Amino acid sequence: MGRPAPLDGVVTSAAPIKQSLGRRLVVATLGFCLLFTLVAVGVRSWFAWQNERHAMESELALIDQVFSRTLAKAIWEMDSEALSEQLDSVSRAAPVGRVELQLPRAGRTNEILMRSRGQSPATQRAPTFSRTLVYEPYPGAQEVVGQLILEGSESVLWERLYGQLIDIVVTQLIQSLLLAGLIMWMFYQTVTLHVRVIARHLAQLSPANLGKHLRLERSARRQDELSLLEAGVNRLQTKLSTYLERQRQDEQDLAAHRDRLAELVQARTAELSAANARLEELSRSDPLTGLANRRQFDELKDVEFRRAQRLNQPLTVLMCDVDHFKRYNDSHGHAAGDRCLQVVAETLSSTFGRAGELVARLGGEEFVVLLPGSDQDCARRAAERVQQRLAERALPHGDSPVAPHVTLSIGLAGFDAETMDRFDLLLHRADEALYRAKAQGRNRVAD
Repeated sequence: MGRPAPLDGVVTSAAPIKQSLGRRLVVATLGFCLLFTLVAVGVRSWFAWQNERHAMESELALIDQVFSRTLAKAIWEMDSEALSEQLDSVSRAAPVGRVELQLPRAGRTNEILMRSRGQSPATQRAPTFSRTLVYEPYPGAQEVVGQLILEGSESVLWERLYGQLIDIVVTQLIQSLLLAGLIMWMFYQTVTLHVRVIARHLAQLSPANLGKHLRLERSARRQDELSLLEAGVNRLQTKLSTYLERQRQDEQDLAAHRDRLAELVQARTAELSAANARLEELSRSDPLTGLANRRQFDELKDVEFRRAQRLNQPLTVLMCDVDHFKRYNDSHGHAAGDRCLQVVAETLSSTFGRAGELVARLGGEEFVVLLPGSDQDCARRAAERVQQRLAERALPHGDSPVAPHVTLSIGLAGFDAETMDRFDLLLHRADEALYRAKAQGRNRVAD
């Protein structure tokens, strides 16, 4: 490397150097690296702690998503064994230090079920996740069954942080020392040898010699920051202005593109949400009549049956069948047959519209009505109202030997705790009653 040459025609008197710049740079760099290491370790440790807390919060939230529905179901069904197994499973999860389940009791203090791995409560260091457990026994009804509290394990949190802390300290110390050595070596080779010439040039600048360029005597193959400084000091302001203007325009373009992208994502998300909601609705309802389909009926029948068993409440099922519907289809056409089924569905829905009552189409011209809380007498009166309202609609049925209009045969069966231990027996009893109604001449209610 060539040594820098003094400026032509400039006479300088160098002041004696009291302290070497290189020596001060070594001391300052080492001191800065030590301070930087301490600060960086502290900052990275704090971020590592926060990241571990967030990770544990995410794990607790995931555990909640996995167990909240089954816990709510076990509480609702008063299944103590399943509830205990669920709590044990939650407490065995790695990030969980303590799990608490509060069960509300009418007129009494809440019952508290707890599982812990030796952690004292409310340490404020490990994250805590709380959720109100809600169970939906049937569509439109939600019951609060308890409060689930998950506390993260502080020991697990400290173990994770300790492992990261060792890595942070070692890597940060090595990085700082290597960086300090590299900076000092590069500074000496590329800066120290030329800084005096630059200092003299800047000290002698005046309005009279602003056009005089800085010249550094070194190889022409070296094009670095000193070369840019040597060639571009007088153009710095113009370049900076151009750069800032271009940067401002780029930021505006980026903001406009980001806003447009956000709008597109929002619109697409709304479309997907609507499509998913529609698919869910179609999977649980009959597309022709709008009533519940066999899937939704199967989901709710056992729930209501277990509730009737548990609370000793009445539960009645009506099996309904359109009389001579095949003849109606053959004589009036399938379009009229579809309209006939829709009228029957409307009549059933308008009659059985109380909360908890469910009207479903099982297939073809067969309908079923689930009446929790209604005994057989109330159900019979309601079934007779259905037949009366259907007669008032007066859908003509010339091929029916029963009546000149569309009629409905209904089989009725009520829950008997002594003879029925599953819902299929109740449904079979209602189906047998329907056959008796048909055998007795149709257009009647039989039990």
